[in-house]
Amino acid sequence: QPLIPHRHRRPSPTNGKERTSLLSPPKRRDAETMESKTSNSWGPVPISDRAERTVNPIRVIVDSLKIPKHPAKPLLKLSLGDPTVFGNMDVPDSAIEDIISKLRTKKINGYLPSTGLPTARRAIALKFTTKSAKLTEDDVIINSGASGSIRMVVETILNPGDNMLVPSPGFPLYECCIVSQGAECRHYELLASTGWESDLKGMEKLVDNRTKAILINNPSNPCGSVFSEQHLKDILAFAEKHKLVVVADEIYADIVFSGTKFIPVASLSTEVPVLSIGGLAKQYCVPGWRVGWILIHDRKGRLKNVREGLIKMSRLILGANSIVQHSIPEILHKTSKVHYRDFNLQLEKQARIFMEGFKDGAVPGLKCIEPKGAMYCMLEVDPSAYTDIKDAFEFSQKLLLEEYVFVLPGTCFRAPRHFRCVFLAPEKILREAVERITMFCNRHQRK
Repeated sequence: QPLIPHRHRRPSPTNGKERTSLLSPPKRRDAETMESKTSNSWGPVPISDRAERTVNPIRVIVDSLKIPKHPAKPLLKLSLGDPTVFGNMDVPDSAIEDIISKLRTKKINGYLPSTGLPTARRAIALKFTTKSAKLTEDDVIINSGASGSIRMVVETILNPGDNMLVPSPGFPLYECCIVSQGAECRHYELLASTGWESDLKGMEKLVDNRTKAILINNPSNPCGSVFSEQHLKDILAFAEKHKLVVVADEIYADIVFSGTKFIPVASLSTEVPVLSIGGLAKQYCVPGWRVGWILIHDRKGRLKNVREGLIKMSRLILGANSIVQHSIPEILHKTSKVHYRDFNLQLEKQARIFMEGFKDGAVPGLKCIEPKGAMYCMLEVDPSAYTDIKDAFEFSQKLLLEEYVFVLPGTCFRAPRHFRCVFLAPEKILREAVERITMFCNRHQRK
């Protein structure tokens, strides 16, 4: 049983008791609060309903794993999508030098406009404008990371009781933000059989008059897939038919491998309004710098109110990191082309090294769809191939305890038959990980 239910529902009776999902809205505690106020004792202060329902599924599941305290051999962490962990993925030197030089001026330490530094917004607009989807600085809102941008979009376009379509498998923060807002996640399937394309037929059944948007993540975390131009057009046709905003998480834009092209979804339609989310974290290896952005693509004026709403929401945090914003023009427009080329080639090489070990059924019970971009791949577990492993969660737990290889069970992403691996580690670590996983599978193989 996956720890997170298939989709957010109201509690249902089970054996005479109510069973509440991890992401269900909390029960009201008014009576409890009143009792605390009227009694002589001062008990624990209750938290808000919103805080109560703010649960990140990945934290719930990872915290339930047993982590070996004294591993017999080095722990190999293939679990975290942070390009800085192993030290083999480099921040461009020009970015560091520019920030240092600007810090020395002592003129970049103050507050900035809540929507972002104008020169930084112009630089972002220039970087991501296309012939068919032009941007100006007024179409850019800088935020505290891509995660902050996701949250701002959700809080701007959804009311309690509304719903948004999100991918499954998908990044768990989407669900966390939507349910925190008091809205509903409706999960559409990504189909492994078609290289993780969206199940558009199944999606039709999810839409009602409270559906406000469809969220896509391209390239994908956790799947490593990259949508074709035709599939993006099919998604846009669906959005146009149902009058839905497209929220495009494109934080992995242009992180693609040989023979694959990334296409910004906003470049393919003048009818469908698109809110595209990006940031510096992944491609420039600086997740801790906490700068992301929202690009507002709205050729028909359908996001007029949303644009104003995003500006209002930006005032809650008074803007993102001022130091980094001053260097955005330099980072986006003066980083060497060699950095982008070498970054993608290094990721692709590491992905191939890792995937080679699982080709053509080389490892019993494991099947993988080769990634085309981003930093991740999903491996499917066939429990019938093993004597004592009932699902992918147990596979991940036993692999961690026996071989000290840390992967994330697919339940983190609503993919209970899979586990996710990150191929950011150096070649030596990846090869050792493949060797340990292979030994583990052979040891548990059904003879």
